[in-house]
Amino acid sequence: MTPSSPAPPTRPRTTAGSWIRSVGSWIRSAPGTYIWLTALFVTAVIVHQMSPDFEEDFLRQRSTNIHELSRDPARVLITSAFWIDGGHWVPYAVLYTAFHAPAERWLGTLRWLTVALAAHVLATLVSEGVLAWAIRHGHVPPAAANTLDVGVSYALAGVVAVLTYRIPAPWRYVYLFAVLVFYGIPLITGRTFTDLGHFASVLIGLACYPLTRSRPKTKTLPAQ
Repeated sequence: MTPSSPAPPTRPRTTAGSWIRSVGSWIRSAPGTYIWLTALFVTAVIVHQMSPDFEEDFLRQRSTNIHELSRDPARVLITSAFWIDGGHWVPYAVLYTAFHAPAERWLGTLRWLTVALAAHVLATLVSEGVLAWAIRHGHVPPAAANTLDVGVSYALAGVVAVLTYRIPAPWRYVYLFAVLVFYGIPLITGRTFTDLGHFASVLIGLACYPLTRSRPKTKTLPAQ
């Protein structure tokens, strides 16, 4: 009799339980990203319950425009990062998973959050500062000081930019070129204060290079 050949290895079956555990592990690996995304989901649901007129007034009070920044800058800088104009949450779920989550896993929650907050706060101050200058010199009407400006796009742009350092060369330069083109063309063609804010966020994200460097390992002294 000829010896029988060994049976081919069987692939493990994917069950609903294992799939749920995998998703849970994926979320736990980037807790800050998905806590923020959950908060955006809750506020998006709240926005959908509002009438259009009430929604605009409600979001304007949480907007990082010149008027609100001059009254209570800390409050609006924080609250504006938890509301989405229009309440369209699904695109942000995709973008957070594609950019924020990988950045948080790579940098760690604290350094990722530092990049996101730096882009959100500094780009807001830059764009609103330029807008204030434009109003003062008559280039835009004074009503622009009360423009509706909420959302998380500045933080996202900063994180998109800092991920440049995660990509090995030569693809790093292709990615960087794509990022600069994506955010640079609207700045050239549109020249709005939000276009400026997005491009400033990219520059801030790129300036966060020191946060991407690995922490030096502690050297142990040789035994005497």
